[in-house]
Order: sequence, then structure tokens, then C-alpha cells
Amino acid sequence: MTLTTVDLFSSALRFRPDGDVRAGARRMTDGDPGVWQVATFHVETDADVHADHWETHPDGEEAVCCLSGGVRLYVRPLDGDGPEEMVRLRAGTAVIVPRGRWHRLELDAPSDLMSITRRRGSRQERRA
Repeated sequence: MTLTTVDLFSSALRFRPDGDVRAGARRMTDGDPGVWQVATFHVETDADVHADHWETHPDGEEAVCCLSGGVRLYVRPLDGDGPEEMVRLRAGTAVIVPRGRWHRLELDAPSDLMSITRRRGSRQERRA
């Protein structure tokens, strides 16, 4: 095997159940069964994080990691009528979003983020 570098800001790493790791294009709403995707993003505005959309991952939890900058992660209430839950992430922190929970991001500052999840079945929905 030839060793090569991977640009984490333009590619994703996919960790397969058999222990194989591959670099490839990011898949935001689809993935192979049992495959975990690690994707890193540089974001400047709320539009870069689709702040006007909710997102959910039914096939696994998601670790949302703030590498630099700062973001707010909102989770939609389970009953649909309560307030959104919010957690603020600063550089060097992460939050684990439970499997199947609708969530969204808003920026406090330009940031570098990392997402780790299984993308199979992931969906986005415009925020009302």
C-alpha cells in the first residue's frame, strides 16, 4: 500500500465494519451500511452549516466537534411543542447528538468543524 495524504477539508474518511478505511467524496445524506464517515468543514456563515435546515441520522449517533471558532447546536424537542435545546461548542469541544434526533447548527464565529456519524438514511428538512 502506498501512503498518501488526505485533505480532510475536501474529502471524507469512511471507516468500514471490517476495519478498512477509505478516503472519498463526502456524502451528507447517504452512506453504506455500517460505515462511519468522518468529515471536516471550514465554515464562515450560517449558510455554510445549513442553519435553515434540521438534520437527522437514524443509523447512528453523531459526534459534532468544534476544532476552532464556536457554534451553537440546537436539538428539536421530542414532543414538537417544547423549546429547542441548545448547547454551545467552543474550540476543542464536542457533543454527541443521539441517534434519530433532529438538530441544526448556527455559528458564533467562523469555525472548523468535524462530524462523525453513519450517514445511511440521513435526512434534512427545511426549518419552518
